[in-house]
Amino acid sequence: HALQAAMQMMRELKPMNERFVAKGWPEVDIGIGLNSGNMTVGNMGSSFRMAYTVMGDAVNVGARLEALTRVYGVNIIVSESVKNRVPEYLYRELDVVRVKGKALPVTIFEPICEVGKEGKTIKDELKFYREAVKLYRAQNWDSAELQFLNLQKCYPAKTLYVMYAKRIAYFRKNPPPDGWDGVFTYETK
Repeated sequence: HALQAAMQMMRELKPMNERFVAKGWPEVDIGIGLNSGNMTVGNMGSSFRMAYTVMGDAVNVGARLEALTRVYGVNIIVSESVKNRVPEYLYRELDVVRVKGKALPVTIFEPICEVGKEGKTIKDELKFYREAVKLYRAQNWDSAELQFLNLQKCYPAKTLYVMYAKRIAYFRKNPPPDGWDGVFTYETK
């Protein structure tokens, strides 16, 4: 239900922003991070100060995913646990990351649409993107860069492709260590 609500929020955001622009108001942009797992929900605190809140490792990861929406230029990022629980959607694997405060990597995804509702353009884009990521993780910088540059030409509004091209340029000058697992580590929240 959380993913359905997030997707509906994004559908409603476009016409809302059109109305805002027509009134001379600034557009609204949102980022949503979704994760699932064990957490504690309810009133917490003491008789002096109490608040209804949610706590736990799964909550913290969700908050980190929300912050990463700006880095990847997407509005919704879900963890692998959400992706596995909602197979009715088509996803783009964005990256494998270590978020601040976590030792284990998390595979993150962008939900695209319900399965079967994607067009040929989306299928083609995802096919080329998956190949580019495969080349990137194999440290085949030249081929990966060419793939990402071609994706940038076809889809200039995608921050994701620019981000990978910048990473490749960085890794050319600062090669990852031997045994690099392709995981990108974020040191900030």
